[in-house]
Amino acid sequence: MANVLHDARATIVKVRPDETMATSQRLPYFVGISAGTAGSTVLSMYMVVVPPGGHAEPHCHADYETAIYMLEGRVETRYGPGLRESVITEAGDFLFIPPGVPHQPFNLDETVAARAIVARNQADEHERVVPYDPAADA
Repeated sequence: MANVLHDARATIVKVRPDETMATSQRLPYFVGISAGTAGSTVLSMYMVVVPPGGHAEPHCHADYETAIYMLEGRVETRYGPGLRESVITEAGDFLFIPPGVPHQPFNLDETVAARAIVARNQADEHERVVPYDPAADA
């Protein structure tokens, strides 16, 4: 049997976000797990809502990975130099975005919000987003 280390100071933390955080991507984020909410040291988890017909600003994450699980809706994520590539995700799909990859999600539905869970290997609840100008790579 493997040895299990137990830290008597460690505890389980429940978080129920009831308000959104303003983001530089201009999408509402509900912060779940982060350094500030749960004492996390290496990861964060949010729920993001893309309003009907809405989109984020073009951006990239310079120094952390992002994983997304689509709960509902259909989102087209344009990515890469000039945002010339594209992938569509819908409920049940996972999406991985490596550090430094420019991207911009668009909700493909004009009447229904898209919702997704976002996880990052960065514990700070404040984004470290780098704005991206697709025209610079056109």
